Amino acid sequence: MRKKRRRSQISQSIAVSALLLLALFLLPLLVVVPFRPALFGQEEPVDETEREDPPPSLAAGDLDASRMLRVLDGEEVLEMDLGTYLVGVVRAEMPASFEAEALKAQAVAARTYTLYKLQSGGNHGETADICTDSTCCQAYIGEDRARSNWGENAGAYEAKVEAAVRETDGETILYGGVPILAVFHSSSAGLTRAAGEVWVNDLPYLQAVDSPEPGDRIPQYYSRVEFTAEELKAKLRSAFPEADFTGGMEDWLKDPAADEAGSVATVLVGGVTAKGTQVRSALGLRSACFTWEVQDGKMVFFVTGYGHGVGLSQYGASAMAAAGADYREILTHYYTGVTVEPYRG
Repeated sequence: MRKKRRRSQISQSIAVSALLLLALFLLPLLVVVPFRPALFGQEEPVDETEREDPPPSLAAGDLDASRMLRVLDGEEVLEMDLGTYLVGVVRAEMPASFEAEALKAQAVAARTYTLYKLQSGGNHGETADICTDSTCCQAYIGEDRARSNWGENAGAYEAKVEAAVRETDGETILYGGVPILAVFHSSSAGLTRAAGEVWVNDLPYLQAVDSPEPGDRIPQYYSRVEFTAEELKAKLRSAFPEADFTGGMEDWLKDPAADEAGSVATVLVGGVTAKGTQVRSALGLRSACFTWEVQDGKMVFFVTGYGHGVGLSQYGASAMAAAGADYREILTHYYTGVTVEPYRG
């Protein structure tokens, strides 16, 4: 009996000892495991095959607002975002009375021209990205001055211009995926000109295309300029010092050759071959689409259109818009082989 009781006591002691050892082993785990992330910085495992959701579409204006410019205005360099700058350019470069889709086409062309300038280095080195001089870059006008010019239509015109820029946010004319030299002019003589006919180099996207010019609604679409013999000789001699101006005035300009747009491609000036664009510049004519004749001892020039005639015709764009074309149709008509799409480069 005593042996059985003693064995029972020994068994109980062993069992208690085992339980105590087990408790001593498990207790640290029970305390630590719930707090492992906090103690050791470990997070729940992540499935590495998951992908983040794509970023939301940018709201109108965000692409232009994200690009800052240094704009040379006279002697002052102004800092502004691209959208603000483009509103000023559209105010200055195209009449706000034009069709809304034409204003959008102008906004995209101006944006593209600006980006082209930025990527090509521009004309102002480290001083600025672009300027407000239309003979160098693009014209620009502030809101106060524009409203003063617009008078009672100021509110409606400003809203149209701002909408043209905002609703085309970031959209750019691309050829081969990069912004083009998106030049534009006021009006052509029914057909635009290829770049090579005006400047030194030709460009595949600046070719001659038909342009619906409403001549009867374009101020000074047909213009007339006259010079005395002394005035004409002085202007031409300044531009062409090697020319020979002996003989009668009727012999000073000879053998004009027209391009496919009807503009003067080349002409002999006192025996020197000159481009029609050079004669236009020397005489201050509105375009290189001109003819001439002597009347009452004066040389009279008859000129059609306004501007160099390359790229977008602004009056032609408004006529296309009035006929139902949207701004992308207008741009892909005037610029050959291009696409119009947002550009983030």
